[in-house]
Amino acid sequence: MLLIAEKWTEFKLMDAGDNEKIEQWGKFILRRPDPQAIWERQDKSVWNKYDGFYERSSTGGGHWAVSKFPEQWTLNYGELKFYIRPTGFKHTGLFPEQAVNWDFMIDKIKNANRKIKVLNLFAYTGGATVACAYAGAEVCHVDAAKGVVTWAKENIQLSKLDDRNVRFIVDDVIKFVERETRRGNKYDAVIMDPPVFGRGTTQEVWKIEEQLVNLINLTLNVMTDEPLFYIINSYTSAFSSIVLNNIMETTVNKRYPGNLQSGELGLKTTSSGLILPCGIYGRWESK
Repeated sequence: MLLIAEKWTEFKLMDAGDNEKIEQWGKFILRRPDPQAIWERQDKSVWNKYDGFYERSSTGGGHWAVSKFPEQWTLNYGELKFYIRPTGFKHTGLFPEQAVNWDFMIDKIKNANRKIKVLNLFAYTGGATVACAYAGAEVCHVDAAKGVVTWAKENIQLSKLDDRNVRFIVDDVIKFVERETRRGNKYDAVIMDPPVFGRGTTQEVWKIEEQLVNLINLTLNVMTDEPLFYIINSYTSAFSSIVLNNIMETTVNKRYPGNLQSGELGLKTTSSGLILPCGIYGRWESK
């Protein structure tokens, strides 16, 4: 199933094509590369007016050739607030297509009628952490990169959720889950956004195609007897949503029979209504 984030008021995907996209992030317009947008641009008039232009290098990487924007600014999604900070790797610190998952998490947590504990792995700058804390859940936020964990803390503060029970952990996710298993800690929901390749705090190597199944099985050891939901996002082209569905069917849904859904996440261009694919997801929920 295709899920499209269409409730944004401060973000919009203006157009996409010719391996680029141009987006409005609050008051600022950013033009960035996107390898999925291989069709032709649809609205030529929007492409020459921007505050930021990220230019790819022929030798790899790139830089902001135009950066007429502040170091950071705020973007709101309903009552959720996030700091936007364009980085040297073209990213802004937020993936707006994930709003469909935030809405799902908030709804499930608010309607659970019980206290919910959430484990957020590869949690980045904390979009899901903010959403779950806002809904009233206790959240454990884990990422191996200290800088993005600090950013996530700032997003929690920005959203005025300092009083919520959020634990921030800088650690390798596999080692952390193994320790939580030994401690006997349990969670009602798991969220993860694993990279294709990465390194832990002490240079542990992560390869998604080799270690994802193992990590999911490890997390099943820290799930409560009545889990609420389990969400996996992936931006890799290494496998399709069918593969992710099969993985979750034979792990999560095998242990806890429930409702399993998978597919693509997308954003709709305002210029033409074409959908820009933004990764895949797998979403399990209790019956």
